[in-house]
Amino acid sequence: MSASNHTIDAEKGVHGAGGNGYSGGPALHHTISADTQRAFPVYHRKLGNPAPLGLFGFASTTLILSLYNAGARGITTPNAVVGMALGVGGLCQLLAGMWEFAAGNTFGATAFSMYGGFWLSFGAIYWPGSGILEAYSGEAASQLPSALGIYLITWMIITFLLFLATFRSSVALSAVFFFLILTFMLLAISEFTGSAGAHKAGGILGCITAMIAFYTGSAGLYSPDASYFVLPVGDLPKRRDD
Repeated sequence: MSASNHTIDAEKGVHGAGGNGYSGGPALHHTISADTQRAFPVYHRKLGNPAPLGLFGFASTTLILSLYNAGARGITTPNAVVGMALGVGGLCQLLAGMWEFAAGNTFGATAFSMYGGFWLSFGAIYWPGSGILEAYSGEAASQLPSALGIYLITWMIITFLLFLATFRSSVALSAVFFFLILTFMLLAISEFTGSAGAHKAGGILGCITAMIAFYTGSAGLYSPDASYFVLPVGDLPKRRDD
């Protein structure tokens, strides 16, 4: 192929027109010739996959909080996770969500952005300067468990709705959302009932959720171009084109 006449089609995205669902948006054709780009090499820009960043941000923060909830090392106060929730669980996932929007992946954009918002809101609740926990002092102290329970139930519903959108993706991704539903449910039950057993069980299931998310993120990171091996995720049947 002659270096004097190359056409870059950004609509094909990362893996071409039939790739993995990422696209560069509207068609953009730019013809590079020896007259316009003399002595400059021609590169085909690729869009990176933001999913591993989002999954690692989610998994690492979830693992830390879930270990606290499970009672690891006798820890009962989760405030040490606030920095992780804001910087990694919140910011990294929110960035991954925005990049998924640019890549044309509606599900990834919605999921990462929502859980980025979850961790930002969680961090705000336990941030000492926010005054949220302080508002439930005195006579209002008895309302805090119910308020947190409603908060967790709402996120269980959101997770269930996202879970329904994973049935044509992979077993690994579906498992992340399935176990996350159970995690939110048990933690909500523990808030409503004061059950220490439900709280610990929610922490254990949260650890399982984090491990599956780590695996799923690693599967996206260990591509044939970057690794000597790939991780199976159990691809589910896709819809056949008419």
